[in-house]
Amino acid sequence: MELLGIFSTAFIVAFSGAMMPGPLLTVAIGESTRRGFVAGPLLILGHGLLEIVLILPLAFGFSSFLARVEVSTAIAVVGGIFLTYMGYTMARDARRGKISLNIELDPAKDIVPEGIKPDQQSRWWEHPVASGILVSLSNPYWSLWWATVGLGYITLSMSSGLVGLSLFFAGHILADLLWYSLVSAAVAGGRKFLTEGLYKGILTGCGVFLIGLGGYFLHFGIFT
Repeated sequence: MELLGIFSTAFIVAFSGAMMPGPLLTVAIGESTRRGFVAGPLLILGHGLLEIVLILPLAFGFSSFLARVEVSTAIAVVGGIFLTYMGYTMARDARRGKISLNIELDPAKDIVPEGIKPDQQSRWWEHPVASGILVSLSNPYWSLWWATVGLGYITLSMSSGLVGLSLFFAGHILADLLWYSLVSAAVAGGRKFLTEGLYKGILTGCGVFLIGLGGYFLHFGIFT
């Protein structure tokens, strides 16, 4: 995969994942009502720091292991299957209306995730950077993604050396930063930046893209 392909596909894959409702999105909404726009970028700072700590040992501590043909083949095939499944379910659920953004962007209303109270904000673990780390760690989907798709991307990008790995991470984290910055800006400003129809249309398109990328991973694993 060329360098531009590594960056662009990593961006789209990460953006499609970031758009899916989950615990990090819930925390982003709640924090944005109290801290404003800065909440989203701070959450992703914590999220990104955690992922750097994960990526570096995988890429360099196990580089010789990941370079083995049978290992890279297995990783690519597993990642391809997971990407295809994720893309199919994303597109299917979006078209059936099972996925909803469902964000109330009225700052006059109290939007606080369950378990997070305004009078507890002085605690260090509820700072957005710490929350970005802890919420990611507690999300089983995050671990599953990195064990399959993420590991496959690391293997592919390492074929282009440190530059490839850096572009993968840059595309990945910039997608998260863009989405959560948009969410925080919208919540803090009381604006609805996506209609349900547009949101579902974007998710459907992302799902189709993931299916195609899953096919690429499978082809890479089987025929390379």
